[in-house]
Amino acid sequence: MLLVEDEESIADVLAIALRYHRFQVMTAGTVREALALTERVRPDAALLDVMLPDGDGRALGKELRARMPGLAVVFVTARDAPGEIVGALGFGDDYITKPFHIDEVVARVTAVLRRTRSADVLPHPPPLRYGDLELDETTYCAHRAGRVVELTPTEYALLRFLVRNGGRIVTKEQLLRHVWAYEHAPAESTVVETYISYLRRKLAPLGPPLITTRRGVGYGLA
Repeated sequence: MLLVEDEESIADVLAIALRYHRFQVMTAGTVREALALTERVRPDAALLDVMLPDGDGRALGKELRARMPGLAVVFVTARDAPGEIVGALGFGDDYITKPFHIDEVVARVTAVLRRTRSADVLPHPPPLRYGDLELDETTYCAHRAGRVVELTPTEYALLRFLVRNGGRIVTKEQLLRHVWAYEHAPAESTVVETYISYLRRKLAPLGPPLITTRRGVGYGLA
């Protein structure tokens, strides 16, 4: 997969998430770098920022699709006007607006590849486990003590990040950055606390308390 994003922090988060899901990722920060990379390697998919320092990601998408007709193209951008979306979807496969959830990006890239490639090229990530908790990375379902835990996509993303960092305390700022893709969230934001309470409420009937709070620091798993 080719990832083209000029904001280094966003590119790093996306690349880590995609590699975790078994995608082979090469990154570029400009149109020129992207074109140079595809001279040497032919990716199955391209995840392109629309606003790049040396050009328009949509024009890059057209150029890449002309070179590689079977390439799956997904755009990521802060532009959300209907005309922008319709125009990009005229030659792309999907369009994701910022701010976005990392899990949404992975899921939508996987869905695009499912439509454009045979199943044997899709990644098959193993389940994540922590104690009696299991997260199925193929179906995005959660189980505790063998029983299904009904989670929303955001709740799943939050729990998955905690599981990945099991045994460690993660700060509110880290959760906002990795789960909600916020770089500069308002200090008064309570979105993390709200979703932590949702998770606790759903997990509590199935076993002992799982999510711990380190006051003034962050959250972790018991």
